[in-house]
Amino acid sequence: MAVTYKLYASRNLAFSFDVGRTANGLYNEYYSNVFMDYMRDSLKEGVSVQQLSHRVLSDLFLEGKLLYQWDAEQISKGLQVYTGAGWQWRSADIRYEYLYNDALTGASQVNIFNQTRFTYGPVAVLGFEYAYFSIPISAFIEVEWFYDVGLDPSYNRFQGGVGLRYVFR
Repeated sequence: MAVTYKLYASRNLAFSFDVGRTANGLYNEYYSNVFMDYMRDSLKEGVSVQQLSHRVLSDLFLEGKLLYQWDAEQISKGLQVYTGAGWQWRSADIRYEYLYNDALTGASQVNIFNQTRFTYGPVAVLGFEYAYFSIPISAFIEVEWFYDVGLDPSYNRFQGGVGLRYVFR
């Protein structure tokens, strides 16, 4: 879910700004896989941990994009195709529950900690926009590729959106 604003600077050039929350579970497996990144430095000899669960408390993003668009009227009146690039900032709060085992003392206990992940990186976008309504609304669908350069430079993924925009004239 996001709020998006698109400024049409010229016939072929636009700027888009989005702020919102990612879909529940979109990065679920990824957040599970990074659990041990937070534990490595705190483990001493004879101690082991096992992740029991995690829950994403919030996953917010902000992005800005420069878009180049052109008419696709030969397919459908009011249809435009656009492509572009931009930058995305992401902030996620995750609660991890894990089992702590101390082999030296035989103690085991369940612990919980919260982790905030803030990262950023470039995005590339390809989209379609349809604006041939009698009211000032446009419909869009887009696919983005995000590359993390902040926390995990080897991580990249496809993401996207579908929505409606109010067109200010």
